Amino acid sequence: MSQSPIKNAPIKDPSITKAAENEGVNSSAEQTSSLSTSPEFDDSDKIVIQAQSLSKSVSTEKEHLTILKQVNLAIRAGESVAIVGTSGAGKSTLMTLLAGLDVPTQGEVSLLGKPLSTLDDEQRATLRSDSIGFVFQSFLLIPTLTALENVTLPCLLKGEKEDIERATQLLTEVGLKDRLTHTPSQLSGGEQQRVALARAFMIKPSILFADEPTGNLDQVTAAKIIEQLFELNKAHKTTLVLVTHDNDLAKRCDRTFYMQAGELEERE
Repeated sequence: MSQSPIKNAPIKDPSITKAAENEGVNSSAEQTSSLSTSPEFDDSDKIVIQAQSLSKSVSTEKEHLTILKQVNLAIRAGESVAIVGTSGAGKSTLMTLLAGLDVPTQGEVSLLGKPLSTLDDEQRATLRSDSIGFVFQSFLLIPTLTALENVTLPCLLKGEKEDIERATQLLTEVGLKDRLTHTPSQLSGGEQQRVALARAFMIKPSILFADEPTGNLDQVTAAKIIEQLFELNKAHKTTLVLVTHDNDLAKRCDRTFYMQAGELEERE
C-alpha cells in the first residue's frame, strides 16, 4: 500500500477532533444536589467506568448553566448500556466526561480503574488511544485517505506499524471488502459509518462509546449499522456505552439510563 500522506505529519488523538457537543444546557440559579442513582461500587465486579457525584456547569456573563447534576454511574466489563434522552438533556456531555474528553466541574470519573483527575491531557489521550473506541454521528473520516487507511489510522496514533491484515478483516466483517481503496467521497453515508465502525474496533478496545451512531442515516441503513454494531461488540467482547434518543434501540442494551435536565436515572 502506498505511504499514507499523514504518516510524517503530527497526528492528534481522533477523539479530540470531536468538537464540543452542541448540547443544549439547562439554566439553574444554583446547582442541585439530588443523586440520580447510587450504585454500589465494588472492584470485584470489574467495573470499568465509574462516575461519582459528577457535575458539569458553565457560567456566562448573564447566567450560570448547569448541564449535569450529581450523576452516579457504574458500568461493568462486557455490559451494553444505553443513555437515553432528548436533545439538550445532557447525555452527550456525560459521554464526553466518561471518556475523558472533557473534565467535570465536580466529581470523579474512573476509567478502566484510573481516576481521570490524576491524569493530564496527554495521559488521558494515551488511555483513549490504547483502550477506547469511538463512533460518532458524524463519521469523522479523513477525506484524503482510503477506507483501509482510515481504519489503520489508530495504529499510527499509537506509533505502531499499520496492521493491514486486521483492518482488512474488520472491513470485511462490515461488508466492505470490495471498498478498501475507496475514499470517503466514493462511499455512501452507510458505508462511511461502517468504515468508522471498523476503525473503532481496530485497537481491540475495552470500551466503545457510540454517540447517536445512526443519526445521519436513513431508517433502513441505520438498522443495518446497528446490527453490525452489536455483532462486532459481541464478537470482540467490548463494553458498549450507547448514547441515543431511540427507546427501541436502547432496549437492545443490557441496561438503560434516562437523562433529563442533567439528572440520570436507571430504569428497567
